[in-house]
Amino acid sequence: MSSIDARFKLTYDDLELLPYDGKRHEIIDGEHVVTPSPMVRHQDVVGNVHFHIKAFLREHPIGKVFMAPTDVVLSPIDIVVPDLLFISSERRSILTAKNLQGAPDLVLEVLSDSTRRIDEVIKRKLYERFGVVEYWVADPAVDRLRIYRRDGDVFARAVELSAEAGDSLTTRLLPGLAVPLAEIFPPSNP
Repeated sequence: MSSIDARFKLTYDDLELLPYDGKRHEIIDGEHVVTPSPMVRHQDVVGNVHFHIKAFLREHPIGKVFMAPTDVVLSPIDIVVPDLLFISSERRSILTAKNLQGAPDLVLEVLSDSTRRIDEVIKRKLYERFGVVEYWVADPAVDRLRIYRRDGDVFARAVELSAEAGDSLTTRLLPGLAVPLAEIFPPSNP
């Protein structure tokens, strides 16, 4: 993130003025953050998680799942575009025709070289501060998924799952969902 004058913070209105360029534009604490378009493996992982949650929600309509790009307005100066998000039916009031006005129940970010620090440090703290219930960080380089679950006002110590260990992804937000990590992180094919 670039250094910006403390008196000048960007907002959602500023974000909307940017021309589409295929990159992800976010505003964190009023600073403009740009990341390049994701790599194929990244998109594969996001698509696999989305597929499993979407299929689960067809049978158990307890909320909605969205893939990027979906703007999440956490505050006037904090607007993010998670790779995937879930909103429970109880919290659907934050969903507008244009964006989400508040924290989703669950957020997934898939790491890449250009987003690792932002996703693992900056966004984790941001999602924690604004009340995301679960934050999933997928690392396709090592076929692992780190899960942060809310414990009071903070995230508890992360649970780490791996495809190599034969772990399955479960969450109390989607009771009954169990996805083997091998189905999230299939073998890479260039």
